[in-house]
Amino acid sequence: MHITAHLDVDVVALETDDQVTVMLQFDAPQPPVTGCTRVEHTAIVVLDRSGSMTGTRLDNAKQALLRLVDRLDDGDRFGLVIFDDQAQVLVPADRVGALGRTAIKRAIASVQPGGSTDLSSGYLRGLQEARRVAGPAGATVLLLSDGMANAGITDPDQLASLARRATAERVTTSTIGIGTGYDETILAAVAVGGQGNHAFAEHAEGTTVAVAGEIEGLLSKTVQAASVLIRPLDGVASLTVMNDLPSVGVSDGVLVELGDFYAGEERRLLLEFAVPARAALGLATIADIEVRFVELPSLVEHVVSVPVSVNVVPADVAAGRLPSAAVSEEKLLLQVQDAKKRSEEALRYGDVDSARAELRSAADVIASAPMSAETAAEAAWVTETLGSLDDRDEGYNLKRMRASSSRAARGYKTRHQGGEIV
Repeated sequence: MHITAHLDVDVVALETDDQVTVMLQFDAPQPPVTGCTRVEHTAIVVLDRSGSMTGTRLDNAKQALLRLVDRLDDGDRFGLVIFDDQAQVLVPADRVGALGRTAIKRAIASVQPGGSTDLSSGYLRGLQEARRVAGPAGATVLLLSDGMANAGITDPDQLASLARRATAERVTTSTIGIGTGYDETILAAVAVGGQGNHAFAEHAEGTTVAVAGEIEGLLSKTVQAASVLIRPLDGVASLTVMNDLPSVGVSDGVLVELGDFYAGEERRLLLEFAVPARAALGLATIADIEVRFVELPSLVEHVVSVPVSVNVVPADVAAGRLPSAAVSEEKLLLQVQDAKKRSEEALRYGDVDSARAELRSAADVIASAPMSAETAAEAAWVTETLGSLDDRDEGYNLKRMRASSSRAARGYKTRHQGGEIV
């Protein structure tokens, strides 16, 4: 994986406190040349079969799963857990060749709608199956639901914590919300904690697109279990991780989990350092960054060290510095994601005027910067969402906002999985 560091400013003024923003750019490798044996993958599907899934929602979900099975090799592992008010392992996870494709498809076709929605029981059972059979490349749990969790564990933070702990065993979780009645807070939190994708499929047929994207991503992984350890040095007062990523303080810094990368994928991570005044001119190293990841299909672990240094110069020299346009744009894009979250929060409490005001402030932020493909796309999204606040109900708009910010706030640049399926 190719890793580069970009600073918004690479000089700071002598004897002056300052802030420096570092943008790490990650470019995942392309898949190996044709003829190389790909790593075996494990896909565990957790499917909501509650009463609200009756009709086209369940029918489309089942069709999507049939196509998923067709994409897997005989050596890949597949399992299916279904849930309503209780969980049931319908297809115990095993290699596709051992289970038999016809038997798997027969089991999928047999799923019928049931009662209420105990999402946590289904998810927990799916995690158990994933841990039981995961190969060297780990496993992906794909959770599909259209309803509010009304039994079992319903706290988003608790469920996100379960997903986060599973990543330590290389189990990733992606979620697909179907319709406008599901709990977007829970499904997005599980996806962020599980280092996977969160997709919003308003219409039942969007489920097929979302599942197809997930299997495409699963089969194209070239990097797994990526993490970034940031060690601030030389009296750096504070460090802020600006992206919405799982992170935890450790003895010598902050550990940020990036998860898996698809072939050729580009991502960015923004870090802000509070740099105390320096009494001497010259080069000063403010942080040491260590990136760890496992390359697929070789399963070889790599460790890359990225030192971050600034040049301490006289104040009159520092006064002429120009911030990096690329880093400034990335900061602006994350500010827009923060505005989306504030807008969503206001709307959740029924304050449409404040929700609209937050989006307009986001539009102003975008308008203040040079236009690029990314800022233009965000401007279009904001304009469309301002219109949908007038034309669409609260449920739709909440899910639209969460699906968008959940993906963009994590620094995804080329990944098309997740987000709103239109």
